[in-house]
Amino acid sequence: MRIARVLTVAAVLLGAAAAPAAADASPSASPSGGSAAPASAGTSFRTATEIQQGQQATASASTGDYLYWSFPADAGQRPTVKATVKLPSSSRSGAQTWQLDVYDGLRRRQACQYGAQTRTAAQDVASVELACTLRTVRAWSEPWADDPLPGTYYVRLTVVGLGTADLGLPVNAEVRVDSKDIGGSAAVDGSLARPLVPGIATSQKSSDSGSAKLSSLTPGDGWASGWWSDRWVWTAIGGVLAALAGIGGHALTRGSGRPSRVPPGV
Repeated sequence: MRIARVLTVAAVLLGAAAAPAAADASPSASPSGGSAAPASAGTSFRTATEIQQGQQATASASTGDYLYWSFPADAGQRPTVKATVKLPSSSRSGAQTWQLDVYDGLRRRQACQYGAQTRTAAQDVASVELACTLRTVRAWSEPWADDPLPGTYYVRLTVVGLGTADLGLPVNAEVRVDSKDIGGSAAVDGSLARPLVPGIATSQKSSDSGSAKLSSLTPGDGWASGWWSDRWVWTAIGGVLAALAGIGGHALTRGSGRPSRVPPGV
């Protein structure tokens, strides 16, 4: 009976501890409905339109323009950027090839784990869809590595192949970024002092001279939100199970070591 009670307690603790870990694996929450989705795009890194994850931004442009957006990504997230370009139904002279690129806060082009980053639309196709899933954002990395780090990420959408006659034709673009929280499997022992976000030096006459005015982009629950991961949960589970195993082993040893009673008169 004692061993059965020990196993029951272990099962309850295991289920309670695993619940936060399951929650960590869910996609990140979308922004509140009150935030208006941007309806324009920037034309360079410096003028990139800021969007939050979960927002669907739109923009009207001309074929040949470079369209830029920026979004925040924190440690433990695996962002997926999706873009749809709606092409004019007529007046096109041939096929068009569109490309989606993603850069980190240091403006290093990030490789896509998977997704159609470049696609060609035939002359009679009305739209083209692109996607890029980045590697999981790490809290810390070696200086020589090209790992994605917490901070601002830039999305660039443009046409890379078309006939000269099609330059300047109107197009409409839609961009959306969503992330999956990977959890403890991507956790590392280290973190950046500050996220990689763009900053503009303030005037020396200001009270905080020499500081930087950071971008207004932040994750929904703030930067460095990934300090907690399910690796802590499973470490705690391992400790609990080890303690319970010790208690169970002690109970078994104590029970088997008791001398058997000898009937009276023997």
